[in-house]
Amino acid sequence: MATSFNLNSKAASGFKNAANYDAHRPTYPAEAVEKLLTHLGVADDTNAQVIDLACGTGKFTQLLAARPENFDILAVEPHAEMREELVKKNLGSRVKVLDGHAASMPVEEGWGDALVAAQAFHWFATEDSLKEIHRVLRPGAKFGMIWNLEAYNSPREWPSATTWEQKLKEIVFNLEDGHPRFRNMKWKEVFDNQQDTTPLQTLKDTFTHNFPTFSLPLGEETVQWTVYMSEEAIWGRYTTLSQVANLSEEKREEIRKQVFTVLKEGDTERNENGEIALHGVTYLCWTSRI
Repeated sequence: MATSFNLNSKAASGFKNAANYDAHRPTYPAEAVEKLLTHLGVADDTNAQVIDLACGTGKFTQLLAARPENFDILAVEPHAEMREELVKKNLGSRVKVLDGHAASMPVEEGWGDALVAAQAFHWFATEDSLKEIHRVLRPGAKFGMIWNLEAYNSPREWPSATTWEQKLKEIVFNLEDGHPRFRNMKWKEVFDNQQDTTPLQTLKDTFTHNFPTFSLPLGEETVQWTVYMSEEAIWGRYTTLSQVANLSEEKREEIRKQVFTVLKEGDTERNENGEIALHGVTYLCWTSRI
C-alpha cells in the first residue's frame, strides 16, 4: 500500500469551509445515480460492499446509504472538516467514515464490490492512486466516477446553452491556477499511462512487463439537467469552486460584482419567482478492475 500523500493545497484550503460546500453543492440526479450503480454492477445487489473515495461531506454517501440494497459503505476522506460534516449526518451503522486518501486507504485488500469517486478523481489521478484503488477492489469489480458540472464549470470545448453561462465560464478559466480540475480532462491520462510493473525472470535476463490495472476504453455517459436558482444561490454555488474559494476577500468581491452584472444583464431565463435556469450535466465514467 502506498503511504506518501499530500492533500492538494488548493483542495485543502478551498474546501476548508466544508459547511458552505455542503450547503451549496448540489446532490446527484436520481437517474444518474441509478445509471452509474447499474454500470458498476451493484444496483439491486443486496449488501454489496461499496467504497466512497474522497467522499467529502457525503453528498454521494447519503444517496448510497438511502438505497434499498443496504450497502456496506466505507466513506474515505482526507479532509478533516469535510469528514466532520459527514459524521454529523448520522447515516447509520452500515456507513463507516474513515480518515484516508486515494494512495493509502485503511481498507483490506479485495474488500470492495465497487468504488466510487464523486466530484473528486481529478484531484488524485495518479499511478499510485490507481494501484491503491486496484488493491482494495475484488477482481472484476468496477471503479466509477461521477461529476456534477454546471455549464460554467465544464470543459472549454463544451458549448454553453446561454451567453451568460459562457461568460461565467470565461471568468472561471481566467482564474486558472495550474491545479487539476475535471474541465482540463488531464485526469484521463492516468488510464492511458497505467502500468503494473512486474519483474519476470528468463534464463538470461530479468525484464519488466507492463500490465494494465483497469480496462479500456472507459465507459462514459451523461445526464442533462436544469435547475432554477436565485442569483444569491448561484453565487453561493459558484463560491464552492476551489479557485474562487481561495481568492482573497478583495478579489472575491471583485468576482462577485462581475458575476452579478452578468446575471442581471445576460440572457437569463427566469421562472415566475425570478429564479434563473442554470444548465448542467452529470458525467459518469467507469472501468473494470483487471
